[in-house]
Amino acid sequence: MILSWLYAPGDRPEVVWKALHSGADAVIVDLEDAVSLSRKEYARAATAELLTERQPVPVHVRVNALDSPWAGADLTALTGLPGLAGLRLPKICAPEQISAVAARTGGVALYALLESALGVERAYEIARAHPALRGLALGEADLRADLGVSAETGLDWPRSRVVVAARAAGLAPPAQSVFPDIRDLEALAVSCARGRSLGFLGRAAIHPRQLPVIERAYLPGPEEVAAAEQIMAAARLTPGAVALPDGRFVDPAVLAGAERVVALARRDSPVPS
Repeated sequence: MILSWLYAPGDRPEVVWKALHSGADAVIVDLEDAVSLSRKEYARAATAELLTERQPVPVHVRVNALDSPWAGADLTALTGLPGLAGLRLPKICAPEQISAVAARTGGVALYALLESALGVERAYEIARAHPALRGLALGEADLRADLGVSAETGLDWPRSRVVVAARAAGLAPPAQSVFPDIRDLEALAVSCARGRSLGFLGRAAIHPRQLPVIERAYLPGPEEVAAAEQIMAAARLTPGAVALPDGRFVDPAVLAGAERVVALARRDSPVPS
């Protein structure tokens, strides 16, 4: 159950090593935006060497955009390596892109990054493109530029769209996009709370100091867990719909939500669908 994903540039192995031991639930080695053109080949080779062995936490790799000169070599170099947990595909805007990569990578878990208005519009089609696709995510920096929005509210609809598309396709809830200010942890916490209210689960980070804030924001608090456990206990005693002493009504949908809260608090089993 992954709540925190920490990005690290693929051309800086020492930073990747620190990320692997930072406490993040998963690490995303970036071969795209974080790597200059002159270091693309080095970043790919260093990442492939790292992934010849399994690492302490799952390692995903954000490859270069599929229409770039480097994407084909990225996929060839990484496919089949024992330490690779997933490939993150940037700037996806069509389901055919997912199918093509899946055919080439032979069952590697794929994650589509939607970074344009067209990608968001096709979110559900993309989410259903192939069984190898395990998740959606927004690339909010590029999306802001494409939409021409500056206020946070300008991304509310795309965020909800991606959450709904993922759920409709039977995928896990998406993780929030990165929060770019690594110093303002208070604003990060507020943003995470907003993301959780929209249906996101966890968040990508660009600095280790953001990790505890993300985890606190997404783990249910003691009162929330206690309420969920009360619902589950009532459901065990009285199958079907039941009213609690405080007036809350428990039906199968409410019970499913309570089970998700308890599973998340324990972090020892997948979130029930």
